[in-house]
Amino acid sequence: MNNHTTYALLVNSEEKGRGRLEIAVYLMCIVSAILAISQFAWQPSPSSIDELSLGSHANLRVSHQQAGG
Repeated sequence: MNNHTTYALLVNSEEKGRGRLEIAVYLMCIVSAILAISQFAWQPSPSSIDELSLGSHANLRVSHQQAGG
């Protein structure tokens, strides 16, 4: 009777270079997540809610003059 499980067969047949490739992929995922988080952490944010609500409308210029007159 053979006592090897499917998992044991998969682990034993693992390619030698696969371990290094997996480590490299995991490291790239972790580094990219850290960079994405730090990008938002260093962005300046408004100091108050008023600046946040008024800041989006501050650049609008409304002219009440008639056109073509």
